[in-house]
Amino acid sequence: MTTMDLNSDLGESFGAWRMGDDEAILRVVTSANVACGFHAGDPAGILATVRAAVAQGVTIGAHVAYPDLVGFGRRNMDVTSAELQADVMYQIGALQGLATAAGTRVRYVKPHGALYNTIAHDERQAKAVIAAVRAVDPTLVLVALAGAPLVQWARDAGLTVVGEAFADRAYTPEGTLVSRREKGAVLHDATLVAQRMLRLVREGVVEAIDGSLARIDAQSICVHGDSAGAVEMAQAVRAALEQDGVVLRSFVDPA
Repeated sequence: MTTMDLNSDLGESFGAWRMGDDEAILRVVTSANVACGFHAGDPAGILATVRAAVAQGVTIGAHVAYPDLVGFGRRNMDVTSAELQADVMYQIGALQGLATAAGTRVRYVKPHGALYNTIAHDERQAKAVIAAVRAVDPTLVLVALAGAPLVQWARDAGLTVVGEAFADRAYTPEGTLVSRREKGAVLHDATLVAQRMLRLVREGVVEAIDGSLARIDAQSICVHGDSAGAVEMAQAVRAALEQDGVVLRSFVDPA
């Protein structure tokens, strides 16, 4: 039996600024990466998203980020290790409190944006994030870019790590993400994306931007919830996998 997790970045609305359709995406995914207020999200909105996830039986994870509301967490920051560790601990703790109030708990951590990309290869910042997760709860799973050095660093530190692939992103031949600054980095054809993800699940490869095949060892697929047509794309991915007999469930059981 082949299984796969579908995750999405949620809880990112802020006050009057609305981002994505959380309730619709929660009917598709099995894990929710919930913003913790540093790159997006306000407490009331985050709590509403967590409650909606509970109603759908979706697992909750902390989507931690650099303190960058204006840049949506997509700007690189050269922060000290001590500051980064405290920032990550603070964000996990904040979401844990809201999750407890909603009758669930945080089960994993997935860094966001620039932090995600930086710690995939930057050992100093990666070790600060790993230390933060271990300090708060060493049973929390870390979601990381499949194939990145971070995966082994975190496992060496005793964390359980889930490798992640991105449904709507182009890949280099080396299995890394094509920079958003480059043409063709983001994919918009839902049918094409769904077939790419089905091939990933069945064969462990995706077609790279140059037409070659990149091997990706992923246990979770991210379907972004904030782009145009996001819900339709997520639905297409889910439908393609289910029609092929893939069982969709979180990499951890929902609490």
